[in-house]
Amino acid sequence: MAQTQKQGKPSDSKADEWQEDLNPQPMAGRNYGLEGTHPEKAGLNASDVKELHNQLTDYTDDELKQITLLPPGSRLEEGATYIDLNDPERQEFTATGGMEAGTNNWYVPKTEVGYQLWNRLRGVENPERLGQSSD
Repeated sequence: MAQTQKQGKPSDSKADEWQEDLNPQPMAGRNYGLEGTHPEKAGLNASDVKELHNQLTDYTDDELKQITLLPPGSRLEEGATYIDLNDPERQEFTATGGMEAGTNNWYVPKTEVGYQLWNRLRGVENPERLGQSSD
């Protein structure tokens, strides 16, 4: 009796010895809950970076401590929104799979910053959106 085998699938249950060479980071760019490391939780903030003190002169030390940064080499979460503080225009962008923080980036994840501070980082000037409206 001949055994039927699905095309492209090994017939034994052994792991493919070349799988890690072919796909060293199988979860790269995927968002599956809390799986994997979350570098934004590492505690790096704008207060820790001297060049950002010079760049963000209108911010208090307390505000700088609230601006979470991704360390270089961190993968950006696909579909998440970020600002690069090294971008003079500070345009927010949505990350795609495989994006990574480089040594010349200071990415701020939107999910880790309060909305009023986020608006201020983006250059919003409307007092109501910055929590400065007078009633």
